[in-house]
Amino acid sequence: MWRTSRSQRNCPTQVSKHMDVLSAIPMDQALLLAGLLLIAGAVTGVLSGLFGVGGGAVMVPVLFEVFGFAGVDDAVRMPLAVGTSLAVIVPTSIRSFRGHRARGAVDMAILKAWALPILLGVVLGAAIARYADPWVFMIVFAVVSTLNAIKLLFGKESWKLGNDLPGAWPMRAIGAVIGLLSSLMGIGGGVMANMVQTLYGRPILNSIATSSGVGVLISIPATFGYIYAGWPQMSIVPPFSLGFVSLVGVALLLPLTVLTAPLGVRIAHALPKRTLEISFGIFLVIVAARFIAALLGF
Repeated sequence: MWRTSRSQRNCPTQVSKHMDVLSAIPMDQALLLAGLLLIAGAVTGVLSGLFGVGGGAVMVPVLFEVFGFAGVDDAVRMPLAVGTSLAVIVPTSIRSFRGHRARGAVDMAILKAWALPILLGVVLGAAIARYADPWVFMIVFAVVSTLNAIKLLFGKESWKLGNDLPGAWPMRAIGAVIGLLSSLMGIGGGVMANMVQTLYGRPILNSIATSSGVGVLISIPATFGYIYAGWPQMSIVPPFSLGFVSLVGVALLLPLTVLTAPLGVRIAHALPKRTLEISFGIFLVIVAARFIAALLGF
């Protein structure tokens, strides 16, 4: 629906044509799309607070399908889904982080050590994402999620890389990798940050709480990065977009993510440690299966 020819892209009437496209969408389809986005927003908020993740694992595949259904140009469909997801993660992760910090569960020393390396990784990831194929994002996330799920579901206390976090330079390297991969996949980095912390003997609840702060460090610069990366494509992205960030998608997803994040925080602090580990592991298995299915064409 939103595909345009090269000769049309600088046409001054392009905005009005986009508006005509929007008005041409049948009401029942528009309501279905809006409903799916609202449901995804509610689920994303709960997951953010419960597991310390930004919810990108839910939003990116949903937005990718929604944008495809709406006829968004394939050249911008995947980065638009990733950038929009990162924009929604900004307020969600901030609210989740504040909730965990108020309960004294966030390790601020880890966040300070990771801040600059994560920023550098995010910048590099945003640059790569402009040229990477969709299967790259799916493979990386499926592999990382599966490894973390195996540890959470079947791991033992002896499954550790150490009893304490590594030194300054290894921590910086880990932060850069987390920022790079997260910006490529449109996630808040909670999955990888959780895995690293628990492998070094950090309690699961504290790992989740600290990971919510990682989401803040990643989502804000990554959102601006995707706006910048998509700016040359403004002529073919959907109406009401800033680069690779759809303001319509943000408007529909954001309210419920912010409202439901505190519910996830309360659940996380009420659950026993093992229940939290099993729940997080099952969540990651489901997400990995979703991406593997997409890679296989289902």
